[in-house]
Amino acid sequence: MSRRKALHAIVSDGAHDQWHDAAASHGVSVTAMLEVLAHRLPSGDNQNDGHDVRIDDELVEQARKIDAQRRSRVVGRRHHLIE
Repeated sequence: MSRRKALHAIVSDGAHDQWHDAAASHGVSVTAMLEVLAHRLPSGDNQNDGHDVRIDDELVEQARKIDAQRRSRVVGRRHHLIE
């Protein structure tokens, strides 16, 4: 039996709905879609060589902005709790 690990993500309402709508429209679960996408993602130095999912500079830039926004909210909440 293969081991499984949880993948937890906090996403916007819109992103949540989009993932679930896309999965439902194809009769599969979001978990199954993520499992298949994982095997199509490039890794390491071969970022886009022969993979179905392209990770380009725009995707990375948008992801970094989301990360920065979320980090600033967390830091702000922690600072508020310390005061």
